Amino acid sequence: MYLVVMSGQAMAAEAPVKRIYAVYWRGCEESCLGYQDYLAANLPGAELIIRNADRNKERLPGFLAEARSLGVDLILSWGTTVTLGLAGPFSERHDPRYNQDIPQIFTIVADPVGAGIIQSLEHTGRRNLTGTTNRVPESVNINAMRTYLPSFRRLGLIYNSNEPNSVLKRDELERLAPQMDIELIALALELDGQGMPKASDIPVKMAQLKQQSADFVYLGSSSFLNAQSTLFTSSAVEHGLPVLSPYESLVSEADALMSVSARYYQVGWLAGQLTGQILKEGKVPGALPVARMTEFAYVVNMAVARKLRLFPSVDILRFAETVNN
Repeated sequence: MYLVVMSGQAMAAEAPVKRIYAVYWRGCEESCLGYQDYLAANLPGAELIIRNADRNKERLPGFLAEARSLGVDLILSWGTTVTLGLAGPFSERHDPRYNQDIPQIFTIVADPVGAGIIQSLEHTGRRNLTGTTNRVPESVNINAMRTYLPSFRRLGLIYNSNEPNSVLKRDELERLAPQMDIELIALALELDGQGMPKASDIPVKMAQLKQQSADFVYLGSSSFLNAQSTLFTSSAVEHGLPVLSPYESLVSEADALMSVSARYYQVGWLAGQLTGQILKEGKVPGALPVARMTEFAYVVNMAVARKLRLFPSVDILRFAETVNN
């Protein structure tokens, strides 16, 4: 896919046009719209070149080659897979196959340190790279489950061992569980002969979580499971299990009970602010800490609450949004 967007009115002829090359994993979505709106309001005349990897990482080297040939001023990379494909891991930060020179901002990367992209959130360790993280602290998610269901003790997790983010999430929750006084029940999806996860195994694993007395099920940091959200959440409801997810669409469009999330539009706007600091103010990307969201949206699916007979308390309704009432 090739799309060029001119943000706002063209600037005077003598002012150089800033060219931004944005690569998305599954097309232009809410964060893309937030980014475009920021550019239109704050970088009028900027040229935004959008590429869609369409979930195919084999396309990424070609995109980087094109960005170099076009002499763009900045690269925006969406998600962990795209960012690793363009910038490479921190351990290979001097490898010429990856972007070492063009200023780059990553966005919608839940754990850039755990994924091996940067050294730390405060100091990326890479002169040309910074970005945003949209992660909700898992302690916030666990406390949200505990607030909704005070008897909550066992957290169920189905993860994709073929997806780095999904494995990182399992590892993080394993470390956090004893600190939060909960038990984690983590089950890996069965893989096929090509090493790909089997969607048909989701209901099987959900039944196992029910048998092992999970109180809540967590779905996050997995593009595969997000793509299988209808099957995942309907299987959970069938077994009487509430699902919490950082993907708000699972509450509004599927059968997750609740979501605690950073809204993608706002994350895109945040990436735009970093872009302004680099292209307008001349800041060096590596001198900027990773920008983090501090406000999160709580959303409850009332139709699912009725199915599960797990209704939110009055206190929760004071701050949470509700859908499917």
